[in-house]
Amino acid sequence: MRILVVSDTHGDLRNLLSAVKAQPNAEVIIHCGDGDEQVQYLKNTIKDKMIVGVRGNCDFGSTLPSKETLRVCGKTIFVTHGHLYQAKFTTYNLVCAAREEKADILLFGHTHNAMNEYDDGLYIMNPGACSGYRASYGYIDITEKGDIVTNIVTLK
Repeated sequence: MRILVVSDTHGDLRNLLSAVKAQPNAEVIIHCGDGDEQVQYLKNTIKDKMIVGVRGNCDFGSTLPSKETLRVCGKTIFVTHGHLYQAKFTTYNLVCAAREEKADILLFGHTHNAMNEYDDGLYIMNPGACSGYRASYGYIDITEKGDIVTNIVTLK
């Protein structure tokens, strides 16, 4: 199964739709915040995919949750924007929160800097900002054997 991961679209629907179009096999789309309107757009227009979104620090008045824990293909995924965990300064609080949830994968945004790491059983991804120049997104493949493969892509 493929999961498309985006964050920080900040109203840039064109780049978001480019990422969605580039990953047609993605069955799940996860938005890590600062794009409430884009999450609602995806939920209203893409009915054949699971759409998950969390609230970011720029999502004023959003009814999206600040964090989400979900199970996909037997893996636990912890999703948050990152601002409530001081993501611009450290990943320590994020990693602790993900480990409390017994997550296999941690997804966050906020910093606008792409990150793709592995730490003692935890895959950590920030897809970067899917807005403006040098926009990026991430994707995750969970294989039939349960292996996890992560990747960051820069939009052209």
